[in-house]
Amino acid sequence: MKHAEPIWIRILLIGSVLVLASLILLLPIATVFLEAFAGGWEAYLQGLQDSDTISAMIMTLKVAAIAVPLNTVFGLVAAFLLTRFEFPGKNILLTIIDSPFAVSPVISGLIFLLVFGRQGWLGNTLEEWNIKIVFNTPGLVIATIFITLPFVARELIPLMQSQGKEEEEAGILLGASLRQTFLKIIIPNIKWGLLYGLILCNARAMGEFGAVSVLSGHIRGKTNTLPLQIEMLYNEYNSIGAFSAASILVFLSLLTLVLKSILERNLNSKKEEKEPEEGTPSSSSKESLAQNNTPDFQI
Repeated sequence: MKHAEPIWIRILLIGSVLVLASLILLLPIATVFLEAFAGGWEAYLQGLQDSDTISAMIMTLKVAAIAVPLNTVFGLVAAFLLTRFEFPGKNILLTIIDSPFAVSPVISGLIFLLVFGRQGWLGNTLEEWNIKIVFNTPGLVIATIFITLPFVARELIPLMQSQGKEEEEAGILLGASLRQTFLKIIIPNIKWGLLYGLILCNARAMGEFGAVSVLSGHIRGKTNTLPLQIEMLYNEYNSIGAFSAASILVFLSLLTLVLKSILERNLNSKKEEKEPEEGTPSSSSKESLAQNNTPDFQI
């Protein structure tokens, strides 16, 4: 018989969670929209129609449109290699993937500045070839790629490990090529996890501030992304313009949370479908049987 907690303890715990969530989440979101609409709809729309703000939005979308697909491809390849093969340098690759979590974005921006800047290691070579990375779009893309590097890979690695490789081995035994195995077996099994990681990667790319701030140079209308434009407007005491631009990021964050919840539900249902039914062989026994009849993938 389960022991029920006193009603006052449940009320206290639930109330504490609701108050904390309101202070941390709901209050800041409400403040953003209240400040954005403090001058009415006309002032709000005027803040969004500012040419520098529009340029910052376009730059944000451009950087995300380049960084997210590249990290998606990298995440797919890295997860496939790490979960299906044994090769020298495997731990080094894992360390590289996790490094953005351990390094401050500002520090990473400074590192790229020391590498690609005019006084950096590659500065003279880049200047001779008339290639400008720092204080230009390529610098923003490089910083964003580094910061968002782990999201897709780290979502796919545990998912592919839990699924095992028996279906892929069966496909190869039946004559499927590596390309057919990847497109017909692997991708359908990880599609929800892939979309989940892609959404998180995109949200982080559009909201990145630290590394991008170091490499952008804060050139108004040219290298400012939306977070940098918000900071610049706020420092100029243009609160309506700053919060109007911030409302766009808040809307994207809320949309990301909705999509994240939907994908989490699909992922959980997918895991439940994968669980062996009572009386059927477990996945571990199936995998051991497959290993006895087929060789492991190795490089």
